[in-house]
This record gives sequence, structure tokens and C-alpha cells, in this order.
Amino acid sequence: MPEQEEALGSWREEMAWLKVDMAQDFLPGMESSAISVLKRAVELDHSSRFQEALVCYQEGIQLLLDVLKAVKDDSKKAHYREKIKGYMDRAEQIKHHVNKLKEEGKYHEQIRIADSSTGFSYESLFKPYIRDGLTEVWVEDPYVRHVHQLYNFLRFCEMLLKSQCNVETIHLLTSQDEESSSQQTSALAELKQSLRSQNICLDIQYSSTIHDREIR
Repeated sequence: MPEQEEALGSWREEMAWLKVDMAQDFLPGMESSAISVLKRAVELDHSSRFQEALVCYQEGIQLLLDVLKAVKDDSKKAHYREKIKGYMDRAEQIKHHVNKLKEEGKYHEQIRIADSSTGFSYESLFKPYIRDGLTEVWVEDPYVRHVHQLYNFLRFCEMLLKSQCNVETIHLLTSQDEESSSQQTSALAELKQSLRSQNICLDIQYSSTIHDREIR
């Protein structure tokens, strides 16, 4: 419906500004997160684990794009644009290679998620399982605290909005960041307010005993 599309477009614009504000506050952490994810992408690429490498490249590229929006220095902007172009070119090469193997019937996809691994997008893992009847989502993750973790949760919420399912409530159970709880609380409060504009309630609870991750 036109009204829903307009509201969704407005929410996406608000999310873009929220990302910029967060990026300016957490720029050093974003840079280190991008480097970590892209380093993993290169390792997977060299190991011929192309599908996993592609996911990491896409995740890292998005982080670099967010860094680019927050950086003020022109020389740094040029540096990041060059890096982004190189990673995007490699990601396109991998995508073309994988598609060619699929056409030839030679491709078998097996995604292995090892302990402490990073770079798997929510779209690739969860979007195939989202249905129209979905109204509530529970996320239990003790580590929605630092910048890249907050970004990942934000992207998970974006995925739910883009899928046009009927989610009304997102429950988040996480742990409190003892060192910078005000930044964590502020970022989650902004996200909660933004989701409210889309008629989605973000219910946030904190636990000092949570250890495992679960999405249901």
C-alpha cells in the first residue's frame, strides 16, 4: 500500500540518520570492526569458501560505507572509497564465479559457522524462515553492547521491516555494558523510538546471567 511504503521510506531515512549519529560516536570501533570482518572475508576467500567470504565482504563493505559517512577528512574519504571499490569488485567476482558453478551444476553450498566466527548476515540466515504470520520475535544475546553488535541488531530489525512481515513486538534480552552503559542505553532507546514509528514495540530487558545466543 502507498501509505505503508511511504512510512517505510521515512523509517529508512530515519535509520540512515541514526546510523550516521552512531557512526560519529563510535567511529574507532566501527573501523576496527570493519577490518576484522574484512580480514575474515579474505581468509575465507583464500580457503575457497566463497559463499561465506561473500557474506563477510558484504558485511565489511557496509561497515566501511558507514565509516565513510562519518569521516570528515577528505584524504581519508578517498582512502576508504578506494578500499570499498576494491572489496566490491572482489565480491562481484565471487558472485559471478559462484553463479557460474551453479549453472554448471558443480556448486554445493555448505555454510559452516564456527565458534566466535563473524560476518554472517541476518538475511542469509533467517530471511528464508520469515512468514506472514510472524508477529513476535525473541532475541537473546548477551553481547548487544558494543558498536558493531548494536549495528548487527539494528540490521536485524531492518531485515524484519524489509521483509514486510507482520511483526508487532521484538523482545531483546541482553547484558548491560558495565564500561559504557549510557552509550548502549542511548543507542537502544533511539532504535526503540524509531521502531515505534513503524508500530513495532521493542521490549528491552537486561540480565547479568545470560550466556547463550538464541533467536526464536
